[in-house]
Amino acid sequence: MMNKNLIIGMVLLFGILILFQNNFAVAQELTLCAEKTTQGAFCQNVPAEEVNENFRSVPTSCEATSYCKLGTCVDSQEGTCMENTPQRVCENTQDGTSEGVWFDAEIDEIPQCSLGCCLLGGQASFVTQTRCKQLSSLYGLETNYRSDIQSEIACIATATSDVKGACVFEQEFERTCSFVTRGECQEIGAEFHQDFLCSAESLATNCGPSEQTRLVEGKDEFYFVDTCGNLGNIYDSNRQNDKLYWEKVVLKSESCGFGNSNAGSSTCGNCDYFLGSTGKTHDRSIDPVQPRFGNNICRDLSCSLEGIDFQHGETWCSVSSDDGKNLPGDRYFRLVCYNGDVTVESCADFRQEVCIQDEINDFKTAACRVNKWHDCTSQSTQKDCENSDRRDCKWAGEGKCTPKFAPGFDFWQTGDAESLCSLANNNCVVKYEKGLFDDEFECVENCDCLEGAWAEENNNLCIALGDCGAITNYLGHEGFYSVGELITTSEGESEDD
Repeated sequence: MMNKNLIIGMVLLFGILILFQNNFAVAQELTLCAEKTTQGAFCQNVPAEEVNENFRSVPTSCEATSYCKLGTCVDSQEGTCMENTPQRVCENTQDGTSEGVWFDAEIDEIPQCSLGCCLLGGQASFVTQTRCKQLSSLYGLETNYRSDIQSEIACIATATSDVKGACVFEQEFERTCSFVTRGECQEIGAEFHQDFLCSAESLATNCGPSEQTRLVEGKDEFYFVDTCGNLGNIYDSNRQNDKLYWEKVVLKSESCGFGNSNAGSSTCGNCDYFLGSTGKTHDRSIDPVQPRFGNNICRDLSCSLEGIDFQHGETWCSVSSDDGKNLPGDRYFRLVCYNGDVTVESCADFRQEVCIQDEINDFKTAACRVNKWHDCTSQSTQKDCENSDRRDCKWAGEGKCTPKFAPGFDFWQTGDAESLCSLANNNCVVKYEKGLFDDEFECVENCDCLEGAWAEENNNLCIALGDCGAITNYLGHEGFYSVGELITTSEGESEDD
């Protein structure tokens, strides 16, 4: 009996020792909920030695704390919602700016996290409205958010509803077809085949190839049509009998003549407006050739003026007179080749605007801009005179700076024409001496002023200032004085030796 009691006592003592050791081990493995660990992580259950002393910690699990409680984190800038996020992680700040707003609620209980369909061009995303606005701004698209669409599957289907293809259905006991969008086909509950043409033999419809073509509003190119009146591929006479060409949609970039205007082509309808053509109904008086099939053609949009050809969209400069000078009455013009016609746009009168022109790869571009001539005559150095960033001037030498493009004046009204032209006034006194033995006088000083070169040089300075000096106007009519009449002799003093 004593042996039995002894054995029971020893078993109890052994059990107490094991329990004590287990409690001691648990005490040794005690973890804390660290607001931030020494490794930089937030809201982690770690041993005491891994707790960052500058942040809070408690001897319990993080789920039981206030600062690490799980909830929903809303990023109002990106429009994203993250569920099961610790509060401290959500509200972590960088440079003093809050990263998010934390809610002690489920994600479907927060209005900001309501999802809808964001349509981005031909794509769709099932996101929040704020996220949709951010994505639209990122891709430079208009925001198109549909809150009435409440599933991702429906959202994706909406994005592809404008995809076109063959819509096959039964009509009057025949299998027929319409080339429409997926959405239109779904409305009538028909069979949709994306990117297939109604003339495809594999669809076994009553629609087949034809030789007819059609213009499409908003498109440069024109297309074949099948026997049911549906659009086919871009007109290519070489493939009219090609079954594969009537099977599936062929992209514009994979069609005939891509990269060329195809203007005046009888075989290809792949017109390109930016390259100088667009689809039009054939006109014998305008179009040089007859299309092989149908009654449409790529109309040439280039222009011809005075025997010179210009591309569609080209612009170039012109001036009233043809001699290249700025004559009284002259004006600059900008000419435009557009849709086969040349139009004329006037720059500002009195040459207060000039036309400038450039050319890249044989394509001319021109524009009217302000003539910056007003302070030319006040410049005293060649460097200041020729500073093209500030003024349009040219250096004439000897301290003279004149307008690069001589302006015009309304000289018949009160203005600055007379005062500006007077800056070029010049007098030259020629002296003569009387001979000793005869009555004849001989030039002895400034004799070169009697030559035409002097008068012409000074007259050119007048002309450079504007509508000054002796010059013909843009119609070819001479002014009051000719250059020769400007050469005068003075009543200089004669000296008898």
